[in-house]
Amino acid sequence: MISEPLTTATSTSLLEGIRALDGEAWRRMVELYGPLVYRWCRRSHLGAEDAKDVVQDVFGAVASHVGSFRRQEGEGGFRAWLFTITRNKIRDFFRRRGDEPCARGGTEALERLYRVAGPEAGGEAWSRDRADRILLVRRAVGLVQAEFEERTWDIFCRVAMLAQKPAEVAADLSVSVTAVYQAKSRVLRRLRQLLEA
Repeated sequence: MISEPLTTATSTSLLEGIRALDGEAWRRMVELYGPLVYRWCRRSHLGAEDAKDVVQDVFGAVASHVGSFRRQEGEGGFRAWLFTITRNKIRDFFRRRGDEPCARGGTEALERLYRVAGPEAGGEAWSRDRADRILLVRRAVGLVQAEFEERTWDIFCRVAMLAQKPAEVAADLSVSVTAVYQAKSRVLRRLRQLLEA
């Protein structure tokens, strides 16, 4: 587990790139948030193929409406907005399927979807929110790993994830303790850039 808290807010630069229709920004956003949106869909009892279709619908809606997204104090950030779009697209999916026979779920799944608590609720919703944050951090870690040399990444993993003492890591790798702290700091800074508020 990472020893320092990381925010999971979407970076301003990523949002600006998405608004500017920058292909690289869109790729990063889909890589970062695609698995999360898919997980929300599957949690709502959509089959794997239907979930993939809804994920495409969600990102289509993001493309259409990202220009109007504004981060407001107390109203949640990009992830809350994305969750709302996802929830609405899931509801749309079940409405469209209303008269069609469903292999599994159907009306019962739609009723469960309507009972899903929003991000403001406590208990189970908080637990799901925490799991979603963990998924985002893990995804971000996977995305930035290739940006660092193997030794730097090894130091980061040992200190930040495995909670090894910096002095032990320094001795084991024949580097200074300062080098250990610098390596950890560089990776954390990059992660924060990807997930910054």
